[in-house]
Amino acid sequence: MYPFIRLAWQLWLNRDAAPMGVTDAHVSRHICMPWDIDPWMELNNGRTLTLYDLGRMTAGKRIGLIPVLRRKKWGLAVGGVSVRYRRRITAFQRIEMVTRCVGWDERFVYIVQSMWVGGTCCSQALLRTAVTSREGTVPPAQVMAELGHDAAPPAFPDWVAGWIDAEATRPWPPEDTPRVN
Repeated sequence: MYPFIRLAWQLWLNRDAAPMGVTDAHVSRHICMPWDIDPWMELNNGRTLTLYDLGRMTAGKRIGLIPVLRRKKWGLAVGGVSVRYRRRITAFQRIEMVTRCVGWDERFVYIVQSMWVGGTCCSQALLRTAVTSREGTVPPAQVMAELGHDAAPPAFPDWVAGWIDAEATRPWPPEDTPRVN
């Protein structure tokens, strides 16, 4: 089940946080709870993505995205993610998460997030995200205009641009996967 209570808690904790720019870094703090761990007694990889959701939601609140979504009746979607895991996170460890938008193109907004414990980076995620409406994907330029952000998107870091290029070569639907009837 989605951690709605944790989401509400994070939004409440950030209720008085200063507004921030679209590409500014947002830092949130979390605790790895016993229900977040897997049989190997570490933060479950699926729960990692859910905790990253919480960081994006609170960052979205600070950049003013939540009121725009409500007013326009838009939603959010993740269109792809690549996660690099490097250190274990175990029960009750305190996590500092950094969330930052690194740019956008004509279809997607790209976000980089990382989890830190005691000054050591434990994982990093690169996400391709989209704002959605009943008509489909909302162009990021339109979203930025609604946020009052009229600057051009920043240039992608080389590794992000490389990931975007690699994803463009990936066939869809998958060609090498057996069909399920």
